[in-house]
Amino acid sequence: MASRVAHSTFLFLGPQKRSAEGKRICPQNFTFPGTCLLKWESRPNKRGGHKNCLVSSRKSKIVKAVAVSVPSSLADNTEDRKQLSENYGFRQIGEPLPDNVTLKDIVDTLPRKVFEIDDVKAWKSVFISVTSYALGIFMIAKAPWYLLPLAWAWTGTAITGFFVIGHDCAHKSFSRNKLVEDIVGTLAFLPLIYPYEPWRFKHDRHHAKTNMLSEDTAWHPVWLAEFDSSPILRKAIIYGYGPFRPWMSIAHWLMWHFDLKKFRPNEVNRVKISLTCVFAFMAIGWPLIILKTGIMGWIKFWLMPWLGYHFWMSTFTMVHHTAPHIPFKSSDEWNAAQAQLNGTVHCDYPRWIEILCHDINVHVPHHISSRIPSYNLRAAHKSLQENWGKYMNEATWNWRLMKTILTICHVYDKEKNYIAFDELAPRDSQPITFLKKVMPDYA
Repeated sequence: MASRVAHSTFLFLGPQKRSAEGKRICPQNFTFPGTCLLKWESRPNKRGGHKNCLVSSRKSKIVKAVAVSVPSSLADNTEDRKQLSENYGFRQIGEPLPDNVTLKDIVDTLPRKVFEIDDVKAWKSVFISVTSYALGIFMIAKAPWYLLPLAWAWTGTAITGFFVIGHDCAHKSFSRNKLVEDIVGTLAFLPLIYPYEPWRFKHDRHHAKTNMLSEDTAWHPVWLAEFDSSPILRKAIIYGYGPFRPWMSIAHWLMWHFDLKKFRPNEVNRVKISLTCVFAFMAIGWPLIILKTGIMGWIKFWLMPWLGYHFWMSTFTMVHHTAPHIPFKSSDEWNAAQAQLNGTVHCDYPRWIEILCHDINVHVPHHISSRIPSYNLRAAHKSLQENWGKYMNEATWNWRLMKTILTICHVYDKEKNYIAFDELAPRDSQPITFLKKVMPDYA
């Protein structure tokens, strides 16, 4: 990725300073005319020190840039947000939401119709998921070996639609009949061997505590103490938050949904029912698949699409709330409106993915109010753009966006939001170095 710097522009590495009049000035008393920008290719060293580097250019010059974590204050003016957007792979990084804006203020601007449940549209989404999944199974059965990856990609994406249907049921936005929602949600999750009620309880807390340190039950940064606790764990974390991160939802699934000790006493009975359903599906469904198709058939028809689903589950979730400029905050500093509007990312994917996944990536309105059905998310997003658009983070899924998340957004830091693994432990961070070398930088 390259950014164009024209005329008398000076680049330096180090924190930006301002004069009493609010103008940016260069460090070490340099007062040349021009614009001071961060030089992204260098980084602060482990101890936080900086090397100052001055480069003057009278002509247009291409400067290769690599995105790094920065203090959120650098996103406080239009010029810096535009530069960060380009470096991170975003279309727009939103302005900071004023402290006096509440979540209710934002919800009140949404049209009432976006909260309305439409049974026809809800069951249409079920039809789309069932037929697209059936088509995927047919393709897997008929495709030659060299086309199987395409068939698995389609089927894994189709079965992600099952998850979104269960997701709507958990948020009580699928049907007016709550028993129907519980039944449909449980059945939709079964092919994914996801226990519906445990996921629902944990996911409700994610919405209540989005981007809150410790309390958020979805993605959150690595703690430095955890990273430094043992060499073996450090290696596992580096691989998990680096090259294996698009499948880390598998670890989240195992850790959060099967341990009864993680649930409140009033939740345990419903959790047990969901776990019984999942184990019954495994005990009956898996042997039937193996009986009919053999162990390779189980891998071919179930495991590979399931891994495809987890790719999307991991990717969608981390893109929704992870970026160098999006902070995680402690409970005493956390602001609900800022976390849900400023801390959530709208990301456009290829249209066939959006259709099969029922617009789950139109995600900002879903965090403003989880009661909005998936088929109304686009109308709600349009309303938010009209009323709150300048505060929203927006992107189109691209290599640079993924590269930023996988190589930058690692260990929690209060001032910079994130510190990359290779800043803290360069010798152990070969997987991150590898990703930086091989991942394209297209936006």
